[in-house]
Amino acid sequence: MKKMIFTAALLAVGTMAGMQTANARDQIKIVGSSTVYPFSSYTAEALGSTTHFKTPVVESTGSGGGMKLFCAGSDMNTPDITNASRRMKAKEFAKCQKNGVKNITEMVVGYDGIAIAQSKKAAALNLTRKQLMLAVAAEVPSKDGSHLVENPYHYWNEIDAKLPHRKITIYGPPTSSGTRDAFEDMILKHITKHMDVYTNLYKADKKKNKKYKKFHEIRQDGVYVPSGENDNLIVQKLTKDVAALGIFGYSYLAENTDKIGAATIEGIAPAPETVQNGSYKLSRSLYFYIKQSHIGKVPGMMEYANLFMSEQMIGDEGECADIGLIPLPKKMRDHYRANLKSLTRLTADDFSKKH
Repeated sequence: MKKMIFTAALLAVGTMAGMQTANARDQIKIVGSSTVYPFSSYTAEALGSTTHFKTPVVESTGSGGGMKLFCAGSDMNTPDITNASRRMKAKEFAKCQKNGVKNITEMVVGYDGIAIAQSKKAAALNLTRKQLMLAVAAEVPSKDGSHLVENPYHYWNEIDAKLPHRKITIYGPPTSSGTRDAFEDMILKHITKHMDVYTNLYKADKKKNKKYKKFHEIRQDGVYVPSGENDNLIVQKLTKDVAALGIFGYSYLAENTDKIGAATIEGIAPAPETVQNGSYKLSRSLYFYIKQSHIGKVPGMMEYANLFMSEQMIGDEGECADIGLIPLPKKMRDHYRANLKSLTRLTADDFSKKH
């Protein structure tokens, strides 16, 4: 009987040890934005090749997908870091808090311009933000501007006679993408909120205690083609479909200048200087978020974060700049490095501040 009890105890200890091993990790898990992915994975490779830490695993899940995984909980099966091509949303922060992800540090690694790309073989194209909105919105103003109609436009010259008779096909990011969120904010929401036909409907719905959602709805009739989180696939599609446009981060444009170029937006092309000075109107910041509860449990987390935020990686002459990252001003880089050193915690109040 004693032998059976001893054997059972050994089995229990063995099972617990196995569970601990399964829950422990010696490799950082990073998820999130396809736009930040090239810079994050480059830094991961550098950490693995120059230190004793294992190369972190970086997955391109999209900013929204990354937030969902990151905020799912604090256990070791969840990611340690998530990248994002737009800021964490207040509702995502609230979900993190609810699921026990209490202490989060926010980093900004640089700027990016959303490129409206096309084949090198295509004729030059200059678009306004309003023309882009009219090309992709699910509902657009009627000819007399009195009401909204289902988007009827299939050629650019139907929107504006000065534009070419060229079929509208746009390969763009899916709903899980931070690039899509940013595009909707900068094109759909920004333009429609200044158009009476939309704002009147919004006011009418507000009186009825409803939220009018047509401001940011993208058409689903095949003109806008969601193309997954692999932006290189969009590059490939543009080389085959000369009339089409593609939407992705500037780094993919910079890495493929032999195959693709960019449409100008209100006369300005995406470039490091136009993104930095704000003259290119489709510009945004790039982020990553650190789950503080995993620091000390997963080896190398702070070493990875410090390397990513270093001058070597994100400085004016940094290695990430060589692959398309547009650097922050030095004062801002120093500010975020100080936040990283002190592990400044993101709070609910931060979401009421302009960023």
